[in-house]
Parts: sequence; structure tokens; C-alpha cells
Amino acid sequence: MVAALKALGNDRRLKILDWLKDPRAHFREQVDGDLVADGVCGLLIAEKLGVSQPTLSEHMRILVAAGLVIPKRIKQWTFYRRDEPAIAAVKAAFTAEV
Repeated sequence: MVAALKALGNDRRLKILDWLKDPRAHFREQVDGDLVADGVCGLLIAEKLGVSQPTLSEHMRILVAAGLVIPKRIKQWTFYRRDEPAIAAVKAAFTAEV
């Protein structure tokens, strides 16, 4: 839960998660991989976010470590999609009565 809180504590990572909710609406078609089934190529995310590839890699490393995003390698690229059950579990933990 701490990793998820850290991941969610950054505006750029929140934007990425929001964009990945509906990848066809936010990203152009890619040569390899389906935007929904395989995820969005890290290069497209970096381009849209306006950051370098190393900066994006760090954001994605944090999201993956928190279990909020699932990476998939296709050729030399990494594609990312949301882990909806994990995100639902985090939301449930926030709304649970203490």
C-alpha cells in the first residue's frame, strides 16, 4: 500500500494512469502491439508527457513496483497497461472503514 501511495503522489503518474484508462482516446496507433490488449509503448507515453525516455522509465518503474501497471516486452520496446484489479483494490482500501 505504501508503494501505491508513493506512486499516486505524483501528478505525472496520475496523468499516465488516466491516459491508460482509455488508450485509444489518448494515443495514436502504434506499429507493434495493440493499445488495449498489449498496452501503450513507453515511447508514446514519454512523447505525450513531454519527458525523456529515462524520466519516463523511472515513473513507470514506480507504477510497476506499486502493482498499478503491467509491463509487456514486444521486440525491444516495453508496453504498459493498467492492472485494473490492483487499482480497484487500492480504491477499496481507501474507502474501507477504519
